[in-house]
Amino acid sequence: LISFNHQPIKKNKTMTTATEKSTATVLQLSTLTQYFIPLGNYFFPILIWAFRKDKSEFVDQTGKQVLNFQLSMLLYSVILAAIAIPTLLYSVFSNVTFQELETGSFQLEQLTAGNLTGIVMIALTAVFLFCTLKVVEFFLIIYAAVKTSNGEKYNYPLSISFLR
Repeated sequence: LISFNHQPIKKNKTMTTATEKSTATVLQLSTLTQYFIPLGNYFFPILIWAFRKDKSEFVDQTGKQVLNFQLSMLLYSVILAAIAIPTLLYSVFSNVTFQELETGSFQLEQLTAGNLTGIVMIALTAVFLFCTLKVVEFFLIIYAAVKTSNGEKYNYPLSISFLR
């Protein structure tokens, strides 16, 4: 094909069809099921990807990106929980004896703003980062779905390549 300025136009050999775009967009949006169905953000993308990956390179690449991103978010969440939960438990129960805990006669009066220690601040920072991570994840999923619906390949930031 020749354009008006006599430069050859390169044909894209892998044109993305409307069906591929729709399937890839549904694949992206299926991760939002995590808010209604536990582990839905893994189960539904895996199902869609498994049935369509051999039929479309675009869907295959999108499925890998989606699953890599979800696995990365899981890893980051586990790390933040491993920091936040023990440090919060330690700070709450550090001055409570086992006997007080067993009888239920302990009071958590030491948890005032003046008594917050550095370890509690670390735990609260981890909780804040977790909440921020979930909000960012939600908006990145929506952004990726829009890009995918336009036929563009989208690579998530902060994503570790577990599947290549």
